[in-house]
Amino acid sequence: MAADADESQYFVREIERNDGCALKVKQCYLGDVGCVVWDAAIVLAKYLETRQFYEPSSGVNVWSGSTVLELGAGTGAVGLMAATLGAQVTVTDLEDLQTLLRVNIQDNQALIGRGSITAKVLKWGEDVSEFLPPPHYVLMADCIYYEQSIVPLVESLKLLCGPETCIICCYEQRTEGVNPEVERRFFEVRIQSLCSLCHYEIKIFVTGMI
Repeated sequence: MAADADESQYFVREIERNDGCALKVKQCYLGDVGCVVWDAAIVLAKYLETRQFYEPSSGVNVWSGSTVLELGAGTGAVGLMAATLGAQVTVTDLEDLQTLLRVNIQDNQALIGRGSITAKVLKWGEDVSEFLPPPHYVLMADCIYYEQSIVPLVESLKLLCGPETCIICCYEQRTEGVNPEVERRFFEVRIQSLCSLCHYEIKIFVTGMI
């Protein structure tokens, strides 16, 4: 356990893998939205184990040796799953979530074999040079909900991604309040921004939760 972790502030969410092992992801009783494991993170984590990416009996494992960057990682659940499947992962979020990320990395280290995972601070819209060269995959779970974050998020994606980068974005389709407009705005800005990079071929898969 990390030295700066206080067990009394956490409760655990388990995410079972296809092999029966389970990630044990700590969440905070108190804190911002990044302190809990949202359903979209579980959906995306399980999506990484689907046959198109990972089928041990057939020798398929696209994660083995791949570089993966998770944006808005929160608890780190998605990045942890990728690391247990063999990816070289960097999970990123704001400074105040680094302790939680480090705790969860340490608590699940036994499940990480050939993969690796590290936590770093990344504020969307700011310098991304330490995260280059571009990763093979960028993962995002429920990152589309604050209108003021849309432009910085898209700017970071534009700077981080290269010709071979695949962005996998999972979000819950919310129909109340400003959420539909925020979602529409994200894809509008993304298309405008990325289309200006005509030398890039960026593939984006969206798994929308209903």
